[in-house]
Amino acid sequence: MASLTNAECVLVKIGSSLLVDETTGTLKIDWLRSLADDVAELKWNGSDVIIVSSGAIALGRKVLNFTTKSLSLEQSQAAAAVGQIRLARAYEEAFDPHGFLTAQVLVTLDDSHNRRRYLNTRATMRTLLAHKAIPIVNENDTIATDEIRYGDNDRLASQVAVTVGADRLILLSDVDGFYSEDPMRNPNARRFERIDKITDEIERMAGDTGSGLSKGGMKTKLMAAKIAVAAGCPMAITLGTINNPLKRLNENFIGTWFTPEIDPQTARKKWIAAMKPAGQIQIDLGAARALQDGKSLLPAGVISVAGKFQRGDPVSIVDLGNCNIGQGLTRYNSNDARAIMGCRTSQIEAILGYPGRSALIHRDDMTV
Repeated sequence: MASLTNAECVLVKIGSSLLVDETTGTLKIDWLRSLADDVAELKWNGSDVIIVSSGAIALGRKVLNFTTKSLSLEQSQAAAAVGQIRLARAYEEAFDPHGFLTAQVLVTLDDSHNRRRYLNTRATMRTLLAHKAIPIVNENDTIATDEIRYGDNDRLASQVAVTVGADRLILLSDVDGFYSEDPMRNPNARRFERIDKITDEIERMAGDTGSGLSKGGMKTKLMAAKIAVAAGCPMAITLGTINNPLKRLNENFIGTWFTPEIDPQTARKKWIAAMKPAGQIQIDLGAARALQDGKSLLPAGVISVAGKFQRGDPVSIVDLGNCNIGQGLTRYNSNDARAIMGCRTSQIEAILGYPGRSALIHRDDMTV
């Protein structure tokens, strides 16, 4: 069974009901500080941590004195605009005593469906993690409308986990795992400690266990699990209402682990390999050897560029004999790739007129 020990990247999802008191509309400061203690310990042990956090609307509606339970779209977006500032400040203050920076990242469904936005999000997240920052991610409720909304942060968390290649996804919930029935209605319901395959029977067991401030229920958590395990990321549903929930998860697990058959890196490589290429890049012998050694493809090793493609599109990589040796997601469109092929990284800005990325195809976006 998976644990947080030795995890390279842990993504933690926090719902509104865990962060915000439903009656008063105020932040649960003590709980947040205990979570910060847990996250700090994970980082000290070498893990990167990303937090997907609800709570902006729940905090903002109190400030704006929105008393009705159901808010209009405009009211929700206004509440999010006010609450997001307070939410970001709360995380900054919680992690400051531990010496960790926090960064706000707001996304919409478009950012995962559009490949160029997906790559931008991935690059930004990885840069933040490389500088030891803790990204605090939320849906951009101030601009997102129904057609570009995730709608719940369970699925948002799983998509972010896939985007960054996390190897653990933890959904902190007001229930302590996945049950055969709603445990609030049937005290004899069975809690699963581990689910290796999400069958039709498992899907039928999912029921709505959402709370007053939370939009998600067990159905959305199951959907999140399907996304995560398909990308090779184990996912846990565990009780988040207690203090130090991550520490308790790691020391005395009570919850449900959904386990994948493959690891995140293998899953991502299979995804890239299955794409239909939009173009072709031919490379020299030195570049071919570098790719076999796990290196990124630099412009200097490119001999020719064929086809018309945009940044983020899949392209095939061939050697001098036109034998296919790999496929990857390009960081330049076809015109810019032709302009910089054969050039050193230091020459890119002078040629293109802007400081481009050093790699034409990064090794993380390539299968060889």
